[in-house]
Amino acid sequence: MAISTMSQTDARAYSLGQKIQGYVALTKPRVMELLLVSTVPVMILAKDGAPFTWSDVGLILATVFGGAMSAGSAASFNMYLDRDIDVHMKRTKNRPLVTGEVSPRGALVFSWVLAVVSTAWLWWTTNWLAATLSAVAIFFYVVIYTMILKRRTEQNIIWGGIAGCFPVLIGWTAVTGSLAWPPMVLFVLVFLWTPAHYWPLSMKYKDDYDDVDVPMLGVTRSPSQVGLQVILYAWATVACSLLLIPVAGMGLVYTVSALVFGGWFIYESHRLYNRAVHHNEPRPMRVFHASITYLTLIFFAVAVDPLLPF
Repeated sequence: MAISTMSQTDARAYSLGQKIQGYVALTKPRVMELLLVSTVPVMILAKDGAPFTWSDVGLILATVFGGAMSAGSAASFNMYLDRDIDVHMKRTKNRPLVTGEVSPRGALVFSWVLAVVSTAWLWWTTNWLAATLSAVAIFFYVVIYTMILKRRTEQNIIWGGIAGCFPVLIGWTAVTGSLAWPPMVLFVLVFLWTPAHYWPLSMKYKDDYDDVDVPMLGVTRSPSQVGLQVILYAWATVACSLLLIPVAGMGLVYTVSALVFGGWFIYESHRLYNRAVHHNEPRPMRVFHASITYLTLIFFAVAVDPLLPF
């Protein structure tokens, strides 16, 4: 309650432009970008090499817009619910609900508006299945991850990360109106990638999470144990990426990309573990940034491969 009062009082000191920036920040634009990176390539894959029309371009834009609102809603709900711990963490101390740029009530209304509008938009511009999957993704991130798992178990990011896997399903169903094995493989790929991506970050901000009693793996386990888990999930991610080759009939570009970029991702994971075992600075953010680059390049290959004759 004290946080809410403080934010509402401080919000009066901010200009309209600063408040608008605050609402944009609630949507976590950088996280949103990463989620949308996986949407468009899957839509191209779903076309299965068929020529693109202006109608297809419109569908992609509509899906991306709806997906952005959906991801923004989930992120905004997350900030609203976590505002009590965000004020105590260095990584989150400048979030708009902490600084007072946005009031808690404003953030809650904004979150609900984005949730309702994104679902209605996707229902209208794509189909009921894509819209339903979008709503389920919001529910999973807000209720399952933020409200139930995050503060209770070190396995939070594993199961909570499922919410970030839904864009591949949404993109595919927006084009085809149904589910199939290729998007399911990519769903599992993102599921396995998420812990290997996020656990290095939990190592970097171990003290922050420890101060607010959030049991991220970086808090509950030693650096070497975290590093080993990152290795296991990195190997599993790359193995899953190779499954797409027979399942979706991927060609040379994707195959080479999956092997080369996957090998690099695994190398960086082993490097993190080796440094931790030898009691050197693990440099976890190197793996964190490498994981983002890896996922981006893999989905770029997913987009390009169907367009080429080999």
